[in-house]
Amino acid sequence: MKSASVLFGSSSSVDALQTATAAIEAGAGVALLSIPSRAAELLLGAPLDTPAAVTAARVGGAALLTLAAAFWLARGDSQSSAARGLVAAVVIYNVAVVLILAVFGLRSEHVGVVLWPAVALHTALTVWCIVSLRYSSVAERPGKSPSEAIAQ
Repeated sequence: MKSASVLFGSSSSVDALQTATAAIEAGAGVALLSIPSRAAELLLGAPLDTPAAVTAARVGGAALLTLAAAFWLARGDSQSSAARGLVAAVVIYNVAVVLILAVFGLRSEHVGVVLWPAVALHTALTVWCIVSLRYSSVAERPGKSPSEAIAQ
């Protein structure tokens, strides 16, 4: 049986990561752009109640669509510096999202129904990204295949 690092660190897994990230963030971006108050209510347990909050949510939605487009266009490219930089950047994003949402969830009396699933999803994406970055760094080592280098 193959180890988890080989299964989640292969080139096809990096492609799947890019595709999954694009789809997930596109969905979140569209929700924040089109129904920002409802999206916030599902996540945080309360609707947005000021025009400024709705505007900030829509700006966040536009940023998520940008991230989704970058990952969609990067599909199939798992070895370039740009692709690795994109994955490294989304590690920072995912860690920040996990921390922000988890702190909110722990401090708030009421949370939305998708808050903890979102925390779990972003935690899993963080791990997947880190394994993918490890794979791409060992893939550059001469003399061994990425699977051999990761297995050591």
